[in-house]
Amino acid sequence: MEVKPLKYKELPGLSTKQLSEHHDVLYAGYVKKFNEIVEKSKTVDLESTNGSYSELRELFVEKNFTLNGIKLHESYFDNMTDQPSVIDGTIKTLLEKRWGSVEKWQVEFSALGIASRGWVVLAFDYQLGHLENYIYDVHNQGGVADTELVLVMDVYEHAYFLDYATARKDYISAFMACVDWDVVNKRVAHQV
Repeated sequence: MEVKPLKYKELPGLSTKQLSEHHDVLYAGYVKKFNEIVEKSKTVDLESTNGSYSELRELFVEKNFTLNGIKLHESYFDNMTDQPSVIDGTIKTLLEKRWGSVEKWQVEFSALGIASRGWVVLAFDYQLGHLENYIYDVHNQGGVADTELVLVMDVYEHAYFLDYATARKDYISAFMACVDWDVVNKRVAHQV
């Protein structure tokens, strides 16, 4: 697996330094560690597995953690832009259908950004047949099966601390102003 490049250097409300540390150090570190885990998994002793402890289990727990960390970060970086866009099209229709208005959805999504320890995800839930907001307190806890990521917001401190210190609410406002609604619409185009 390789590090995917950013499509911007800075964003309104997120500095080059903040984005560089987040993308080039933290996210790239997940990619590096995932590749190491994959290689180590090829040589793990399958005969020594045990319910109390096994290297195999530990490798697969960390494989899930790093891979979700990679995928969530890639979705997060991809669903932001330095060119402001407006909520319209399919995503607007789906948000209004589920929450009654875009504003009501945004209030809930932003509040979840304060409540979550790690991630807020707007996802299409195939069984429910509509959009839902979910939180992931860590990369490998909180994901709901049979859903598709639509919008991903990182609320771990590393996502904003250099620019906002402890002012998470201000970061969430900046994030919402940087959402690339064209990307989000592509993610839900097949849902109508």
